[in-house]
Amino acid sequence: MLDAPDSGTWFGRRDRVLLALLYNTGARVSELIGIRVADVTLAATPWVRLHGKGRKQRAVPLWCETATEIRAWIRDQGLQPEQPLLPSRHGGPMTRANVAERFTLALMTAAKTCPSLLNRHITSHSMRHTVAMHLLQSGVGITEVALWLGHESPVTTHGYVEADQAMKRRALAALKAPEIEGTFYHPSDSVLKFLESL
Repeated sequence: MLDAPDSGTWFGRRDRVLLALLYNTGARVSELIGIRVADVTLAATPWVRLHGKGRKQRAVPLWCETATEIRAWIRDQGLQPEQPLLPSRHGGPMTRANVAERFTLALMTAAKTCPSLLNRHITSHSMRHTVAMHLLQSGVGITEVALWLGHESPVTTHGYVEADQAMKRRALAALKAPEIEGTFYHPSDSVLKFLESL
């Protein structure tokens, strides 16, 4: 899905940055559309400042690939520090509806090569859940994941751990241990007669 937008068009290039940021940061859509160019630091250790709920801010590190995509986007568009990083066609910040529309377009494009995407309910917020699960499955602690996602309390993040355990239980239930045959005790006739006599 990250590669779905056409990098040969203005919209496609912007959407590639949008999707890369969604997956890299786990940002809420409101945080994503609030990013200004000045909120991005593309030095040796790249990161982005997200403006979350209740005027809270957090810094999220960026992968080198995401930083490279952002750097090229800012340079090629001549974006200034106070401008939105992800502008609409009119130059203002994107709206939630605009993000949802572009996300759906990328999903439909990706589904052409991965049809299983069509049978699932996937939204831009799904990326946030995906980031949380991938961080946890990579061994990142629950407190760090809570900080990454901007959760006020790790208790909120704990739901992802429970979801992961549930997935493991479902997978285990679907599997049969290799080369272990079920054994059942079959009492002999003499044992049955003895038990009936009691």
